[in-house]
Amino acid sequence: MGRRTHPHTTPPRMTTSPAWERFTAFKHTLPRTPRLTAARVKARGLDFAVWSSPPVAGTLPLCCVNGGMIYSHNLLWPGLAALAHSRQVILFDQRGRGASQVPPAPNASRIEFDAGDVVAIREALGIPRWDLLGHSWGGGISMLAAARDLSGVRRLVLASAVGSTGTWIPSLHPDAVARLSGAPRHLLASLDPSALLAADADLHAEYSRALYPAYFADRALGAMFAPPQERSITGAAVAARLRREGYDWQSDVASIRATTLLIHGLDDVLPARLADDTGARIPHATVHRVANAGHMPFFEQPSEFFSTVLGFLDAPDRGA
Repeated sequence: MGRRTHPHTTPPRMTTSPAWERFTAFKHTLPRTPRLTAARVKARGLDFAVWSSPPVAGTLPLCCVNGGMIYSHNLLWPGLAALAHSRQVILFDQRGRGASQVPPAPNASRIEFDAGDVVAIREALGIPRWDLLGHSWGGGISMLAAARDLSGVRRLVLASAVGSTGTWIPSLHPDAVARLSGAPRHLLASLDPSALLAADADLHAEYSRALYPAYFADRALGAMFAPPQERSITGAAVAARLRREGYDWQSDVASIRATTLLIHGLDDVLPARLADDTGARIPHATVHRVANAGHMPFFEQPSEFFSTVLGFLDAPDRGA
């Protein structure tokens, strides 16, 4: 039998690694991946592509917000499919990404617009309250959304999320280069991160793919994965603005009422201290660090990641 691979993996190689063995062993414990139902949802004057797994009685839906800025929901699915066996999972393509409508002025796009869309999509779907999970930059979007939607978000999961300020951005490139070797290191080192101050969709896509291997603690596993072949002028504009202008969301995260879990790989190129700093500002937050995991702990330590997240989502609410 050949290896069962995730859709974002590169062709299987003869080498293996502890992380690959954990990943494949976990996948074999899961039932068949739930089928997603596609829909079009109008919100804030735009047409959004939305997908949902079957509802699960007695649970709130879980909206998952992907990172990467330029990517569609494919960055998280079926990577997070294990969550859909015990609750309805809702994913969507952010404005101007994937199959969602491009806004009229994509170069004026801001991450705050993405956060407002999360709230508007919940309302357009007629969902009174849901749980929210954001990964990487999707964690930033989710922080801002939860701060704006105090009654609409019950629980918030920030997985390998960016920090509540942009102070980590300047060190990302040199830290990522230092983690790599051989051709991947040469490729990333040849790219100038200052060029990302411009909203060039092709350049942002090229850089994102070159950076991707540095997100893994297990280099052999990282060589087996690649992000989707996608580009977005809207996403590039958002990312470029954040790099040019920086950001400070400390007051936003301090207003979050949702009970929050910050789960972060100890070997993430985005330092785990970002989770500690953000968690210290959210009134009801817990930080869980995952050893031997980088930016995608759901790939490198799936059993620990999913058991921690599901245990958090299933726990009784405060005062219950």
